[in-house]
Amino acid sequence: MQHIYVNFKRFDVPASMGGVNRIAEASSYAPEIVRQVVPSLGKYRGKAEFVHFYPESGIVDAVKAADPELLSIGCQGVYRADVEIGGNFGAFTTNRPASAMAAIGCTHTIIGHCEERNDKNELLFLGGCHDRKAVNRILAKEVQAAQKRGLKVLYCCGEKDTELDEWDKVISEQLEIGLDGADLSSVVIAYEPVWSIGPGKTPAGKEYIEKVARLVKSVLGDIPVVYGGGLKEENAGMLSSIDEIDGGLIALTRFSGEIGFYPDEYLRIIDLYMNGKEGGSR
Repeated sequence: MQHIYVNFKRFDVPASMGGVNRIAEASSYAPEIVRQVVPSLGKYRGKAEFVHFYPESGIVDAVKAADPELLSIGCQGVYRADVEIGGNFGAFTTNRPASAMAAIGCTHTIIGHCEERNDKNELLFLGGCHDRKAVNRILAKEVQAAQKRGLKVLYCCGEKDTELDEWDKVISEQLEIGLDGADLSSVVIAYEPVWSIGPGKTPAGKEYIEKVARLVKSVLGDIPVVYGGGLKEENAGMLSSIDEIDGGLIALTRFSGEIGFYPDEYLRIIDLYMNGKEGGSR
């Protein structure tokens, strides 16, 4: 089974205000995307899982438009604590408990994305904490909170450019600490080579991605591993040729000109990747 994810970041921000949403008005983009892509996903039924992660403003309408058998809807993170009957009633202002996300129809969540890690690291550093393991311990609580509400987890890991000399130690810590106590049967790992993501940076090559995916599976067993550094047209064929890779995480589909996410390009990326897998050893 392959796993294809899309993270829509802040697609609730219109292009006129600096966002990259060029699909529809911010109030209607989520169901519009779902309606455009669902009819074309049926040919991969039973071969791939498709999940879209939306900001809160798009989740409800996306859930209404989605076909649960073909496309699932997720949120972009959950809080490390949750509502408890007879206990905490939800005093988490600004934070999203997993119960709230499950209640509006989410079945998946991202945890440990490099942007989330950066945010938590900054807060810890401002408080004088420089223990990189601390973020992983916080993420472990988020994973457990999500799973208690039945949410499947896309757990992200990856090393920065300052950590390349100890990439294996860094990633192993992220996996072992961040997934401590987790039910791995409902977890997929997304590998983000943080050092290679962004304008002007050299993308991670096949051999590098392959060795990291092998490390993940050596630490956790035969768990699905997807490429979180950006599945796109340029690398879909290469990624599909790696036996240890089981899918990818898409953000934008176009990185020059009118940058953004375009449903027809998304479907083309899926076809390129899936055709590569079906024409290979799987």
